Amino acid sequence: MAIEIKAPTFPESVADGTVATWHKKPGEAVKRDELIVDIETDKVVLEVLATADGVMGDIVKGEGDTVLSDEVLGSIVEGGAAAAPAAAPAAAAPAAAAADAGEDDPVAAPAARKLAEENGIDLATVAGTGKGGRVTKEDVVAAVANKKSAPAAAPAAKPAAAAPVVTAAGDRTEKRVPMTRLRAKIAERLVEAQSNMAMLTTFNEVDMTEVMALRSKYKDLFEKTHNGVRLGFMSFFVKAATEALKRFPAVNASIDGNDIVYHGFADVGVAVSSDRGLVVPVLRNAESMSLAEIENGIATFGKKARDGKLSIEEMTGGTFTITNGGTFGSMMSTPIVNPPQAAILGMHNIIQRPMAINGQVVIRPMMYLALSYDHRLIDGKEAVTFLVTIKNLLEDPSRLLLDI
Repeated sequence: MAIEIKAPTFPESVADGTVATWHKKPGEAVKRDELIVDIETDKVVLEVLATADGVMGDIVKGEGDTVLSDEVLGSIVEGGAAAAPAAAPAAAAPAAAAADAGEDDPVAAPAARKLAEENGIDLATVAGTGKGGRVTKEDVVAAVANKKSAPAAAPAAKPAAAAPVVTAAGDRTEKRVPMTRLRAKIAERLVEAQSNMAMLTTFNEVDMTEVMALRSKYKDLFEKTHNGVRLGFMSFFVKAATEALKRFPAVNASIDGNDIVYHGFADVGVAVSSDRGLVVPVLRNAESMSLAEIENGIATFGKKARDGKLSIEEMTGGTFTITNGGTFGSMMSTPIVNPPQAAILGMHNIIQRPMAINGQVVIRPMMYLALSYDHRLIDGKEAVTFLVTIKNLLEDPSRLLLDI
């Protein structure tokens, strides 16, 4: 009996997907819960697993094809037997084809080629583990991981490993690659935000002395008490932001047509950088989370983002967003609001600067903060006071404990 292989049911925020990689070919044996095909969406890569043991049947949607929610991708013949190996010459054909391709033009799946291009991986250097030496997406993922670990493992080999393509002086080279679905969606949402919002940004600066002292004093005990969870700065900002959101509900609201929706919870999106681009997983009910729970949630999201394992549900929704450009050295920026949210908080680099404190010039660790907001919903006074509240809470963290 033939069992249909269907695309996952996409949420309302995802219109369609693209077939990235088929891991099975017609006639190959399939086991229940084995990975069959990857579907790339605007947000994540979804894995489609086999629902029964059998043999791979026809493939309806090839790699690169666009698919809709629950659309048929192919079929599995339940209980069937895998196709018998062909004669020796025929069996060697795939390997010969791979050899004929040459090292400079390896046989690779489209998803593998795209991932290699995005990460600067030369496919000729990747050993293919697929059928007939085909380079799979997993092979490229492993190559990316090796590339990232190579500098730490063998610093002396860095010049040779990182050798760029050498071109003659004056050469004008160009490289054209298709925009990934995630990058295209990011571009679309940024343009939408700029076009449909009355967006403004207000700035302030925060003295990080107290937070840094608190973190330095308790970070070892914190990590030991909370089973290896490390105490960072982001949890303080999330706690300060959720407290400020309680006092200024308009900053935590959104516009729906002619209505203003006030949210009685704080689902805080934390921007995380990944190989595929910037993703924003959401900490649900962050207002009721402890510092340890926040740090653990952020660490989990970071690992999932690097491994490409974030689910659509983890990146859907959110009532407020925090982004930290300081991790890359940014001194100042104007973050763009993620619609339908009304505001986004931007953190930046911590710099030792001279400050006038009680008539004396002292050196303090200072950070610029930026709050971009939708002026249709939030007045300037409200935005400025909201940011000042975050500043005050961070400069005196005891306020977070005393709720003052």
